[in-house]
Amino acid sequence: MMAEDGIADFGFAKRKAARQLGATESEALPTNAEIEAELRAWQALYQDEEQAERLLEMRSAAVEIMRLLTPFRPYLTGGALDGTAGRYSELEIEAYPESAKEVEIFFLNQDFPYEHREPRRPAPNTPEAILSFDWNDVPVRLSLYSAGAERSGRRSQERARLSQVEALLNTSRPSEPA
Repeated sequence: MMAEDGIADFGFAKRKAARQLGATESEALPTNAEIEAELRAWQALYQDEEQAERLLEMRSAAVEIMRLLTPFRPYLTGGALDGTAGRYSELEIEAYPESAKEVEIFFLNQDFPYEHREPRRPAPNTPEAILSFDWNDVPVRLSLYSAGAERSGRRSQERARLSQVEALLNTSRPSEPA
């Protein structure tokens, strides 16, 4: 489901798979690490070249977007960072502005189209706002958190600053012939 249908949420994918298999959610479900390992194996088998191209495209888009959003302290997270992004994955970026409205005003002043989505409630550590937009042909989900959340250690999810994404992008580009 995660590879073929583009489901990004491990918990949702586990619950949906359990329902489809007739298992209860209380039965032993695989860990996120086990799912990620199988996702990587599936992608290597069925999407090897396509997935590598998609990662390069998504990481390039991330660098461009993060440069644009530098004043709002952006981070790359999710599949484009950890290498599991596939054909249906959204580029996941987090930002920590003084105010979520500040980013929306920035987009409006740039005449940049976006869609405002309400975060799921009442989950802990939810963003103040989620902005969705397309960057070339890459769907982007920009999660806006309060400025104080940046250092609160609120999440265990891996994230990378612009300089780290640029380095990752440079190491993932194919070598040019000499």
